[in-house]
Parts: sequence; C-alpha cells; structure tokens
Amino acid sequence: MADVEDKIEDKETEVDTADTAVEAASEDSRGRGGRGEGRRGRGRDRDRDREFVEKEFIEKLVKLNRTAKVVKGGRRFSFSALTVIGDRKGKVGYGFGKANDVSEAIRKSIDKAKRNMIKLPVKNGTIPHEVIGLFKASRVLLKPACSGTGIIAGGPVRAIMEAGGVTDVLSKSIGASSQYNVVKATFDCISKLMDAKTVSRNRGKSLNELWG
Repeated sequence: MADVEDKIEDKETEVDTADTAVEAASEDSRGRGGRGEGRRGRGRDRDRDREFVEKEFIEKLVKLNRTAKVVKGGRRFSFSALTVIGDRKGKVGYGFGKANDVSEAIRKSIDKAKRNMIKLPVKNGTIPHEVIGLFKASRVLLKPACSGTGIIAGGPVRAIMEAGGVTDVLSKSIGASSQYNVVKATFDCISKLMDAKTVSRNRGKSLNELWG
C-alpha cells in the first residue's frame, strides 16, 4: 500500500513539473513574440524611412506597352515601360525597362532613370533660352515663358518639365510623335541648355545683367 501511495505521489510530481515546463515555454514564446514584434516594428520604421527617401523623386509613367508571343501552350505576355523621374529641383532622368510583369518593368525603368539623371537649368521657374532638340525623326522646340504661363506641352514633354521643376515653358513637338523619340529629343534639348553662370562667363557679364 505504501508503494502505491509513493508511485501516486511521484506521478503527481511529474505532472506538476510538466505543467511548469509548459507554462515556462509559453511565457518564453510570448517573450520571443514580443521581441519579434519589436523587430518587425523596427523593420516597418526602416521601410517607412526608405519610402520617404525614395519619394524625394517624382515618378511619371510615360508609356506602358504590352506584347504577346504565341507559343505552343498559348500566348506569353511581356511588358515594357518608359518612365521619367526628377527631384523638382533641376535633376531629371528617363529609363526604359522590360519584364514579364508590369511592376517589374516599371521598377527596372525607374532604376535606369536614377542612374541616368542630368542637370536641367531652371531659373525663375523657366528655362534659360530657346533650344531645339533632335532624335531621329522627332524634333522638340522649347522656349522660355513668363511667370504664370504654365507648362504648354504634350504628354512626354510635360512629364519631363514637371519632374525637373519647370513651371512655365512653351514647347512644340515636330515630326514623329513616338513617345520614346520625343523623350529622347527633349533630353537632347536639356543637354544643349547652357547654365546661367556659363553664359555670363562667356559673355563677360554678371548674372544680374543677364537675368535682372
């Protein structure tokens, strides 16, 4: 009889020990979960900061094209994207990307645009002087405008001017209307624009004499 009572007490002790171990494990998992949530919270903060940095650039989708390849199993679609980015402070760039997914094509084009940014001279919200850009059969004319005129331009040229921070400009697209060619011709215009300091140095005048 004493042996049976001893065995019962041993079993109760084992059960109590197991319950204690389960409670400790659950508390430990909750603690780890809390730390994990803290890590995830910090990760969200980092993502938020990264989004804030990326939003320093304005992104404009100029053209999105879809092509289909007919194969034995059906049709395979691929996408191409032409985007323009800028910081609205005189820096602009364009990029062209291809992928089997829309978002991936846009991401590639934006990455290329960030690597190919150039300086756009802006003074009082307009460009310094009149200029004509050429690319294949496309020609783009840009002319400075007085304050309040706005951006008188078509889709691709308007996107580039807005991304670069230009608020008043006159433009005319002549020749081929391909959006890719128009973008290239517009960037040819930008590459030909002379900065105010360069012009004043070449003419031997001060910035106040040129710009007023």
